[in-house]
Amino acid sequence: MDRIKCQISRSNINQGTCRLWNISISALVFLTVYNIMLTVRLMYVPNCTKQYAPIQKPKIIYQKCDNDKEKPPDKYFLNLDLSLGRWDNRLKYKLYDNIIVGDKYVVLNDLYKTCLATQSSLEKIASIIEVANHWNGPISLATFAASEEELNTVLLYILYLRKCDTRIKERVAFHLVVTRERRPKMYEVDSVKLEELDCDNPVGILQHLVKDLNRGANKWRTKLPYPQNHLRNLARKNCQTKYVFLTDVDIIPSKGMAESLDVFLDNPECRGRCAYVIPTYELDERVLFPPNKTELIRLANKGLARPFHHKVFIYNQYATNFSRWQSSVNEEPDIHISHPVTNFEFLYEPFYIAPDTVPPHDERFIGYGYTRNSQVYEMFVAGYEFLVLSPIFTCHWGLQVKRSRPPWREHQNNLNRKQFDGFKKEIFARYNKDPLNMMTSRKT
Repeated sequence: MDRIKCQISRSNINQGTCRLWNISISALVFLTVYNIMLTVRLMYVPNCTKQYAPIQKPKIIYQKCDNDKEKPPDKYFLNLDLSLGRWDNRLKYKLYDNIIVGDKYVVLNDLYKTCLATQSSLEKIASIIEVANHWNGPISLATFAASEEELNTVLLYILYLRKCDTRIKERVAFHLVVTRERRPKMYEVDSVKLEELDCDNPVGILQHLVKDLNRGANKWRTKLPYPQNHLRNLARKNCQTKYVFLTDVDIIPSKGMAESLDVFLDNPECRGRCAYVIPTYELDERVLFPPNKTELIRLANKGLARPFHHKVFIYNQYATNFSRWQSSVNEEPDIHISHPVTNFEFLYEPFYIAPDTVPPHDERFIGYGYTRNSQVYEMFVAGYEFLVLSPIFTCHWGLQVKRSRPPWREHQNNLNRKQFDGFKKEIFARYNKDPLNMMTSRKT
């Protein structure tokens, strides 16, 4: 009996051991099969991992003070996140609004009726110093960076201008356009270099920065088409006033213009679709900027000033009728309408003041040629009247000649001429008018 009990006990032990062994084997087989299936799946599933560019948050750059205990450091806030911005309609350029805003820019937009909207490449941006010296109202400036290296230089020089010029620091809002092809992934301003830059020679410092930027492998930059119309639209749309004075950065307004325009625009004579033309002259670089119209006419009579682009491309400003403007003598000092433009011609591109309800600048025109005159032509077809103001004026430094233009500019002009063929057809379809007979003219 005891022997039978012993055999039964051994049988139960063996069965328990076998059951445990079977469970272990099953688990091992399951894990092995699962690992094999997971490995196969990882091997054959396509690699969909997306590579994200590093996101760069807005930076704050500090300028050291002589005595930090007496006042806090003067900070420059760059409202620029390169992962944001907005694309143009053709996804060729990315636009950034208000990357740096003047300390009094918002207040000035409430105080003045006109905002000066302008645009600039890095090479010409130093002209904003004289513009801000003459224009006391708000200034909206759009600038362009063709590469990451150029963006760093642009930001460095903008911060340098703000460091050295109170008027720019208070009045100017800066905006930015970059290309998709060479879009910067990040930016970094050399704060040590910023502190070392001398405020006494802003033009010389800019020339040095540009020279460093364009040497060696960066020579492609000089021939890169410059997106003028993107910049003009960007500057226009960031003005907060009723009227916009659209210029290029090297077009310098006569002093006190912003205040005089406030008086004139308080009760404008034109109630319809009007654009107020500001006569623009070239100045010999040996003279001083004329303080008034009388001095400007004296310089013109001596051959030291002449209508803008008179030798380079006379149609640019011809319809303004400078002879009639200069013939006005003993006129009232307040801004008034000198005369209407009665001989409008295609290719006319005045600098004017108007509400920002005028047609936008067509962004198909990139580089040089047909950028401003195409927009002015659409205004004319849409029924805008152009009225020349006096005694205010603007000036551009240097008596220009055609031979100074590089050949690649003519190449860009020819490309834009082809774009205009389609543009004029769209204008005709949009307004059902062809006042200059552009649809049958061979001129373009």
